[in-house]
Amino acid sequence: METPQGSSIRSITSRLNSFVASSKVGKRFKLTQRNTTFTTELRAGTATFLTMAYILAVNASILTDSGGPCGVADCHNPSEACKFQPLDPGYAACLERTRKDLIVATVASALIGCLIMGIFANLPLALAPGMGTNAYFAYTVVGYHGTGNLPYKSALTAIFIEGLLFLIISALGLRAKLAKLVPKPVRISSSAGIGLFLAFIGLQNNQGIGLVGYSLSTLVTLTACPRPSRKALAPVVAVANGTLGFVDGRTVSSDIFCMNHRMESPTFWLGIVGFVIIAICLVKNIKGAMI
Repeated sequence: METPQGSSIRSITSRLNSFVASSKVGKRFKLTQRNTTFTTELRAGTATFLTMAYILAVNASILTDSGGPCGVADCHNPSEACKFQPLDPGYAACLERTRKDLIVATVASALIGCLIMGIFANLPLALAPGMGTNAYFAYTVVGYHGTGNLPYKSALTAIFIEGLLFLIISALGLRAKLAKLVPKPVRISSSAGIGLFLAFIGLQNNQGIGLVGYSLSTLVTLTACPRPSRKALAPVVAVANGTLGFVDGRTVSSDIFCMNHRMESPTFWLGIVGFVIIAICLVKNIKGAMI
């Protein structure tokens, strides 16, 4: 039996939904025609935001791993080694400034994209920077702290030109036609591949729950060790004078090798508990399970 309090809340919600549906806002977004309500959309929007909010921090951190505009000139003791652990204080300060700037840029780009999609396209879709593309940019194109084959500024120039080309293609109405030329199995497999790539990033140490780490024998292995137990890796070669130097064409990592205390990371277990709670809520068909 429903309590008087529950009936009162339901009545207030019903009146609110009716008011919004008959208002200019409700008519603009076609709430009645789409068989939805204001409170339903509010709950869906909250769930969407919370499931995407990680992008604000993760996107900035991933792009900061490329080193951004920071270089040897920002170090107090300029040398190629100042960009790697232990980081030079000047270089570390530059990275922190870059990370904060990238957070603002992520917020601004997502806000503009969502407003355009909602107000002009009138579609309930959220837009934000793509994690897969950004990870490819940071770790493959530019490389960890600029150890890749292409400088940061050159890579940004290429992305700017790419953005202009996409804008022109979309404005001319060619985007949909080009997309249809791609076979359906390729489109489906590409989406699945990007999803697996993002899941793999989320399982790694740097920005994820830390379950996946580096292994000398199998390349990847289960780790989930605390941050103090992780080490960065970089191929080195012994120089004639007995010192060590980085190998040309090297790939440098950040905290991916687990030394000890496997499966003892609190971040990992917190993520697992959250995943289990979400799964149980989904099975029980609880609305807003992701929240």
